[in-house]
Amino acid sequence: QVELVQSGGGLVQAGGSLRLSCAASGRTLSGLHMAWFRQAPGKEREFVAGIRGSGGPTYSDSVKGRFFISRDISKNTVFLQLNNLKPDDTAVYSCAADQGVLFTTNEWRYDYWGQGTQVTVSS
Repeated sequence: QVELVQSGGGLVQAGGSLRLSCAASGRTLSGLHMAWFRQAPGKEREFVAGIRGSGGPTYSDSVKGRFFISRDISKNTVFLQLNNLKPDDTAVYSCAADQGVLFTTNEWRYDYWGQGTQVTVSS
């Protein structure tokens, strides 16, 4: 069983930055593929960024160059740095963990989810 506890988020003006954290327990990050998803009001949940158990990152086109995913193995925590935020980035952001072999951006493959955190970007 893997538990994910998120922190961070909040309200920021356009162009600002935030950092989200996702602390995992129950399994080490090197054995998990981790990802961040977001869901805006009235929209489907979408993949934002992910980091493989081996450490390689993947980003959606909409955030590439602005958001950065990283992890601290010693703290068993994954981070999402959100830079140059835009109003369209407003959403509930959730981290997720997948114990599968291959990394995927498909949310249905992720077994464990954090509680979600609101990110609101004002114009």
